Amino acid sequence: MAEQRSRLKLIEDWVSYKIFQAVLGYVGRKPYYARVAWFGRFSAKFLGPIAGYKRRILKNLDLIHPEMSVADKDAFADRMLDNFGRTLCENFFGKDFGKFLRDQGTVLEGEGLAALARAKAEGRPVLMVAGHFGNHEAPRHLLTDLGYTIGGIYRPMSNRYFDAHYEQTLEILGGQVFRQGREGTFAFHRYLLNGGIGILFIDVHDPDGEKLPFLGVECDTPVSAARLAKRCNAVVIPFFGIRKPDGLGFRCVLEAPVPIDEPIPMTKAITARLEARVRENPDQWFWVHRRWKS
Repeated sequence: MAEQRSRLKLIEDWVSYKIFQAVLGYVGRKPYYARVAWFGRFSAKFLGPIAGYKRRILKNLDLIHPEMSVADKDAFADRMLDNFGRTLCENFFGKDFGKFLRDQGTVLEGEGLAALARAKAEGRPVLMVAGHFGNHEAPRHLLTDLGYTIGGIYRPMSNRYFDAHYEQTLEILGGQVFRQGREGTFAFHRYLLNGGIGILFIDVHDPDGEKLPFLGVECDTPVSAARLAKRCNAVVIPFFGIRKPDGLGFRCVLEAPVPIDEPIPMTKAITARLEARVRENPDQWFWVHRRWKS
């Protein structure tokens, strides 16, 4: 029985992936601007509701913003799903995304850029910390263009076909990809100790983390970035790709480094940087995540 369920799941995953491939093939024939806009609408009007993402967003909004009206929450969810779809499109068509950023003259800004250059010159590890906000790959494209090689831990998807496809998109930017797990974590640690530049996300559910507030409500929060930074004496730089009102352009900001501290206060300081960005542009954070599971 278990083997039959496993086989059915494999078939379902394959069918889902083939449908997704067909969508990518269709939208890939459109000009870049139209392609990104189309994927945003597709996510807001079809993918989000069908996949249950919109329901999850509304549930999170009920928890964090109970004062919002039903109509406002519904409109907010559509805007968030539009950003989500645009981000998926940009990242699955990574080469075109990078070219667009270069053609637009997108630049990196913020105190963290100089701090990164100093760390590289000194051979000191750098830990770039990000949230699922705007499009976190936008600054990475620009850093790659400047000659920086950035590695990161990758959480495999449950659908093996999607997983293989998405891992290929990550390799477009170069840098090592460390698969999540004990072996990958040790390898990432060694990579940083050798003066590498790595990325970790700070806004995912971690059942082994600490209960810390995010947007005013406690959730299981990973403190691994702070622990790793302290062990490696790494420079910790929060970074953000903030989508502009036109839905296509970006401000790419590398903030001032977060001082090394004990794991919990340092994690709070890093989280506060993300919270500030979310409050400025709340519909650019990925409310589709089950951030407050517990």
